[in-house]
Amino acid sequence: MIPVFKKDKVGFINRVRKDNFLDNEKVFDTVTAIMKDVRKNKDQAILDYTKKFDKIDLKADELLVSKEEIKQAYERIDKDLLKIIQKAIINVATYSLKQKEESFLWEKEEGVKIGQKVTPIKSAGLYIPGGTAPLISSVIMNAVPAYVAGVKEIIMCSPPPLDDARIVAANEAHVTKIYKVGGAQAIFALAFGTETIPKVDKISGPGNIYVSYAKKLAYGYCGIDMVAGPSEIMIIGDNTANPKFIAADMLGQAEHDPLSVASFLTTDESLVDKVKAEIMSQSKRLERKDIVLKSIRNNSAIYIGDTITECIDLLNDCAPEHAEIMTKDADFYSDFITQAGAVFVGSYTPESVGDYFAGPNHTLPTAGTARFFSPLGIYDFMKKSSVIEYSKEALKKVYKDVAYFARQEELEAHARALDIRFEGENDE
Repeated sequence: MIPVFKKDKVGFINRVRKDNFLDNEKVFDTVTAIMKDVRKNKDQAILDYTKKFDKIDLKADELLVSKEEIKQAYERIDKDLLKIIQKAIINVATYSLKQKEESFLWEKEEGVKIGQKVTPIKSAGLYIPGGTAPLISSVIMNAVPAYVAGVKEIIMCSPPPLDDARIVAANEAHVTKIYKVGGAQAIFALAFGTETIPKVDKISGPGNIYVSYAKKLAYGYCGIDMVAGPSEIMIIGDNTANPKFIAADMLGQAEHDPLSVASFLTTDESLVDKVKAEIMSQSKRLERKDIVLKSIRNNSAIYIGDTITECIDLLNDCAPEHAEIMTKDADFYSDFITQAGAVFVGSYTPESVGDYFAGPNHTLPTAGTARFFSPLGIYDFMKKSSVIEYSKEALKKVYKDVAYFARQEELEAHARALDIRFEGENDE
């Protein structure tokens, strides 16, 4: 059921790396058509796609979740769930505060000040998936860093019908407005604006392949966090690892989507059959068994190597979204995992605790993009401006050098902008 690659790194990488997930012309054409429609027809296009894809017939004034709907959601929500949502928000907010950068201004020398101004973006658009698994946790992971960053307008779009938990989580996390719209059309509504939905400066949040394509097309009209592909986990274990834990964590990732990737790397060949048996046994008890088994059959893989270091090197080559290490001296080995969205250290740090509660963000780079992308964080909702200040005396010391530099690039107007400030003055 799960292919085993013994010392076959190329075969393993070809099985688990999904960096070609956006190579789909049919989806690209569909999303491009949606983009053109939303830009031209705005609210009407949104309403038409909501009726077509979500099978819900809304009017424009029903897209926004009203104060009364928020009140009703609070009345209906499970009170224990509300308490857990509030605890999770505190954990994510506390962690996010640790990421905050401060502005600075440095007096490099007399008359010369240089620095950096750090400011929040004005508006953020959050996309929260619905579908087969409405992700309450994604509301928290996207909204809280934006709020902590100081974003004043936080707009959320999520496919209808919205459950009470998504509405309450958004309100608890200080989302400004919640709209009942999903899919690629929601991304373009946020990117370009409609009569009802405001245009935002940056969009964050996960989604299916249509949403990922839409974010890619929207980039440039607004910012995006990343283009997310199928969810992934890669687990390294040795002879001290518990096969029940390994299988459970692989299944936890596989239940996201049939395209999810769950893989295992080990130095202990005797673990392989045990993990396989646990996957089959545990999957029988899952409600999303069909999704899990499709994911395992089509995307999962096991690699057998000679050393933990070899397994870590292969994991770094794959740059997975989630990396778990269940080995002796896991703390020591975890330092060598340098290309992963998040690293979970030890047998009692399942990926699930990161998804919901620990504090670090669960919106992570996928499909090998952990080589150059970072997890979503407060920095995604902030921007930096350079600050430069010269006095007349300080500029006079260097302006001839700078003008000379500009003329070497044949940019005379640049040079003149310096010279003109000292015309008619005698150099001392």
